[in-house]
Amino acid sequence: MQAQQLPAARGVFWLTAGFALYRRSPPLLTMLTMGYLLIVVASGLIPLVGPFLLPLLLPSLTALVANGCRLLDQAAGQVPPLSRALTSGLVEHKGPLLRLGFLHLAGTLAVLAIDLLIDGSGWSGLDLGMSKEAVSLSHMLRLMLIASPLLLAFWFAPLLTAWDGVPAAKSLFFSFVAAWRNWRAFLAYGLAATLIGVFLPGLLLIVASLLSQTLGEVFSMALRMLLVLVLAPVLMASVYLSYRDVFHSPPAADA
Repeated sequence: MQAQQLPAARGVFWLTAGFALYRRSPPLLTMLTMGYLLIVVASGLIPLVGPFLLPLLLPSLTALVANGCRLLDQAAGQVPPLSRALTSGLVEHKGPLLRLGFLHLAGTLAVLAIDLLIDGSGWSGLDLGMSKEAVSLSHMLRLMLIASPLLLAFWFAPLLTAWDGVPAAKSLFFSFVAAWRNWRAFLAYGLAATLIGVFLPGLLLIVASLLSQTLGEVFSMALRMLLVLVLAPVLMASVYLSYRDVFHSPPAADA
């Protein structure tokens, strides 16, 4: 697979184009994203096997949502029936997708094992005078740092396997190399997503709370709904758009 190297601004485009894709059919993208999130939450509630089951399902779930995004992206042309479009590549490559899920599970366990080893080394932020909140934030940032190679390896992998028939292990390699080659675009994407999803809502919430406690509560509820019903589908669409841009030439109008 040949991965294109894109400019940093393309990472911001994935979000703006994701919103444009969302506007074509908010019900479809919202339904697919909510179904994805519900399965994630439900898997976590299953005793014992739930945390192990979720990584096995994630590659197929990601491909399912991306199928919906591709359907909307190609809506101007000949579009297959909805049921066939949403399951495209899932049945044909169910074996490799399942193997990809086992690799995801192995990677998740490896991340947790590394984190436990670091915790077991005796380091504690509390020993340095850090508050519990600071220690919790430090732990979350550490987990994100440890898991970042896993995230890059699995960013494109489900679509490479489901749509291009790339074997599970090779799809991880191609995904990691492609993401690394486009680190500038991914950095811009991450910064833009953090600005839109964290800093701006936080700032609005602080201003609203300063004006009125009731207004702050109303804003808090409204922002949560917007994050779940709008931003989450846009982020899911951006995964598809990043794959399309990196592994296939973007449409002339987008370029």
